[in-house]
Amino acid sequence: MNTTIIISLIIIGLIAGLLSGVMGIGGGVVMVPLMILLLGSNQFEAQGTSLSVLAVPVTALAAYTYYQEGYVNWKYAAVIALFFVIGGFLGAKLAVNINEKVLKKIFAVLLIMLALKIIFEDQLKTMLPG
Repeated sequence: MNTTIIISLIIIGLIAGLLSGVMGIGGGVVMVPLMILLLGSNQFEAQGTSLSVLAVPVTALAAYTYYQEGYVNWKYAAVIALFFVIGGFLGAKLAVNINEKVLKKIFAVLLIMLALKIIFEDQLKTMLPG
């Protein structure tokens, strides 16, 4: 690893960690695009590396801070974690068998849909019944 790569990794880690702590995002939304942009990783390598970073100890302090303030529902977290493991395994098996260009497009569409939902959330609430 050269100095540029080390600095890029530090920047990615800091940005992902900051945004994870502030907004609960970090992996797919932050690390994957930054690894592609700054490090030249391909989609598969960026996704695999991002998943490898997100092991339990990485988020423990941030989660503990939310827990101290009473913002953690442990029952929900346990169920989601269990099925995250299963879904992550199945998703990884699926992803490595998809053409990288197709996977990139799926990823981009998902990010765009998420961004549009966040931007237009208030307008959608007034348009939808209920």
